[in-house]
Amino acid sequence: MNSMYFTEEHHLFRKSLQDFLKKEVVPHIETWEASGTIDREIWTKFGDMGFFGIAYPEAYGGLDLDLFYTIILLEELQKINSGGFAAAIWAHVYLAMTHLNAEGSDDIKARYLTPSITGEKIGCLCITEPFGGSDVAGMRSTAVKKGDHYLLNGSKTFITNGVYSDYLIVAAKTNPDLGNKGISIFVVDREAAGVSATKLNKLGWRASDTGEIAFDNVKIPVDNLLGEENKGFSYIMQHFALERLIMGVNAHARAEYALEYALQYMKERHAFGKSIDRFQALRHKIADLYTEVEICKEFNYSVTYRLNKGEYVVKEATMSKLKTTKVADEVIYQCLQFLGGYGYMEDYPMARLLRDSRLGPIGGGTSEILREILAKIIIDKKEYKPATKNK
Repeated sequence: MNSMYFTEEHHLFRKSLQDFLKKEVVPHIETWEASGTIDREIWTKFGDMGFFGIAYPEAYGGLDLDLFYTIILLEELQKINSGGFAAAIWAHVYLAMTHLNAEGSDDIKARYLTPSITGEKIGCLCITEPFGGSDVAGMRSTAVKKGDHYLLNGSKTFITNGVYSDYLIVAAKTNPDLGNKGISIFVVDREAAGVSATKLNKLGWRASDTGEIAFDNVKIPVDNLLGEENKGFSYIMQHFALERLIMGVNAHARAEYALEYALQYMKERHAFGKSIDRFQALRHKIADLYTEVEICKEFNYSVTYRLNKGEYVVKEATMSKLKTTKVADEVIYQCLQFLGGYGYMEDYPMARLLRDSRLGPIGGGTSEILREILAKIIIDKKEYKPATKNK
């Protein structure tokens, strides 16, 4: 482990988390993968251990720890071989809760952030729409102000925790004439009249509930507006750096797990009188793959270090997701090949890893969109700036 970034306290936290996952999560993974439903009890167990609060203020029950504790949580979640379970956890903690903490009023934080930290409430983030995909500015959902409430209409799709969550962080246009400058963000209760969800059948991430959500004249109290009206797009962009870094860290961690598993298998698998890790063609391929993953990991740690200091690292986080998700796909594809026929069997981890990993270059902004964002930064000299904080 890299001592440049991780202290003894970090190592102790990692060990505690590993023990918890081994005892409380791993025995249930196959059941959750098959059913597509995660037992509600595990959320309160995570809350009791403080895992949901590591990045959040003590005033709301959090621990207010540095970002490398988050990195540890993300890495260890990838190494239990359920991308769906990992996604359900981090979508709650670092997508939904991030907006509550950054833009929520004290009242919103008391009503939603505190029970999110304890695991009593589960959240999801609703931005992507059926017709928009990665085009956030092109969303069609609207929220029209009517006295003491907004009237929300529209739909969202590919929403992690979209079916079983207790509240939804929803982006909608409050002034369609302003384009992306007319978007606002709200907290919507699951039981609000007019909210409905349909579970989607996915290639991977089988344990998580990914949903398509419809909003039909949903009344949102004005007090449930996050931040200022019409500033939602800048809030979304502000947090995309963290989301993209999370996706990059997830990718390097699952690639590392795949390599560790493949190498152990190769030590035990014999052919032509020797273990297959003695064949030069395979040894050299392992060396190449380890090098790629290590470079990505070191880059991700350096971006984390800068983000932890408060730097606006949207360019670097975008690079992290673009490169590391691509490397993870390539590594896992090759690791499946190392296992031969066993790699294709569901009794071994590579088949699920391959399916789960494939979402990396798609979710949270496709690689094609990320390349265009980077092209604008590098070629067109476009500058992305953080949202102006409320006074």
